[in-house]
Amino acid sequence: MSIATPDGMEITGAIEPGFDQVLTAEALALVAQLSRAFEPRRQELLAARVEQARRLDAGERPDFRADTAHIRASDWQIAPIPKALERRRVEITGPTERKMVINALNSGADAYMTDFEDSQTPNWDNQVTGQINLMEAIRGTISLEQKGKTYKLNDKVATLIVRPRGWHLDEKHVLVDGKRVSGGIFDFALYMVHNARELLARGAGPYFYLPKIESHLEARLWNDIFVMTQEELGLPQGTIKATVLIETILAAFEMDEILYELREHSAGLNAGRWDYIFSCIKKFKLDKNFCLADRAKVTMTAPFMRAYALLLLKTCHARGAHAMGGMAALIPIKNDPEKNETAMAGVRNDKGRDATDGYDGGWVAHPGLVELAMTEFTKVLGDRPNQLNKLRPDIDVTAAQLLDFKPEAPITEAGLRYNINVGVHYLGAWLAGNGCVPIHNLMEDAATAEISRSQVWQWIRSDKGVLDDGRKVTAEMVRAMIPQELAKVKGDAPNGDNPTYDRAAKIFEEMATSESFAEFLTLPLYEEI
Repeated sequence: MSIATPDGMEITGAIEPGFDQVLTAEALALVAQLSRAFEPRRQELLAARVEQARRLDAGERPDFRADTAHIRASDWQIAPIPKALERRRVEITGPTERKMVINALNSGADAYMTDFEDSQTPNWDNQVTGQINLMEAIRGTISLEQKGKTYKLNDKVATLIVRPRGWHLDEKHVLVDGKRVSGGIFDFALYMVHNARELLARGAGPYFYLPKIESHLEARLWNDIFVMTQEELGLPQGTIKATVLIETILAAFEMDEILYELREHSAGLNAGRWDYIFSCIKKFKLDKNFCLADRAKVTMTAPFMRAYALLLLKTCHARGAHAMGGMAALIPIKNDPEKNETAMAGVRNDKGRDATDGYDGGWVAHPGLVELAMTEFTKVLGDRPNQLNKLRPDIDVTAAQLLDFKPEAPITEAGLRYNINVGVHYLGAWLAGNGCVPIHNLMEDAATAEISRSQVWQWIRSDKGVLDDGRKVTAEMVRAMIPQELAKVKGDAPNGDNPTYDRAAKIFEEMATSESFAEFLTLPLYEEI
């Protein structure tokens, strides 16, 4: 099977039956147009990330920008939020896989963030099939027959929000003028061409989550893409609405500016906690004095996380934008009532804290958590759709508070082994095509796996990377533990005999012990699928 492509475009991925539904002339023409118009700027911004990382490696510390102080000091608001996005108390997230799409839309959540990025292995089949699934879901025709059971949509479903890939990710199967296109532009353009008008006709609209942004200039790039796309599709400016994930330490210093760049298209900010922790480790990886405790000890009440969460809340509500809480990675534990209650208590505390602080909603990873999370927000909000009127002039967060990285201890052997185990398990599943994996009663995606591998790398190098029994974490120690943890993974994983787990162990060892630090684990992994 073949399809026609615009001049200068080459598709190297297999064209399976049904792919022609989304790889249409109009959609591919928009991919080519946006790529030619904006790829140079994407590359400039990625180069700016490298330069910024070099300065941080040399000891520079981030601060609020002097050249944008006027934006932070002036009085402005984002454009009004559309009715379909007014109520976002609970948002469920997950990949674009067919069963997940149906169950998430039926879950009772207010919104479903369907994910082409961190919770999905971005192989060619997943990315294109995901677009087909969303087209059918929006039109109410999606269904699935599996193990004698029929899955289809309820009459009332969650509002759909799409997360395209971040600026660092390519779509290697689509070339324009001999160069790979941006994965995010590919995901966005196909979705817009096929669904924007249909969504508007159904009382909603094209809504997005934008990941991994590190500066207001990266937000400006998305905004300019939105403007051109709306012009090309004949849509009113401001039709597209986007929520930005504040999941990098650098973006935390530019929240006002990011909202300002997207103000006609903004729907708020989200506290993307797991990637945020990873970003802190990555950006200060060479600081011998920087060190975070076991991953499980770094919670939303840690000083730097608390400061970030409160600053996001204050910034959003001052600008009329939604403040969205991050992901509770806990999931129901079916076969252990005592452990399950502990997990559910953790979710209740997390959502209750967000609601009481003033957040408008938060994320869950499992349909079984929707009602519990909804209850915590309803306790505080009552019948109100959101808390945009809850301003927080009492909050005053400084740069020093955003950089107050505690707790530094304990680092335990159990914590080190946990990171290795999760890293190997997740990478093995990812290579096999599954980017969203329940491991040890937590829902792991690329962000949580990034914490695991980056912590191990940094503990080896930090002067403070010392176990609570006095042993220094070393590359030799990690290498000795990897085969032990691999054996456990093979016993625990549903398809533990898959050779991808052996490959994952080798990749994890390389990433955790090599002298250089891989910017994202998904970049080298992507070349293997």
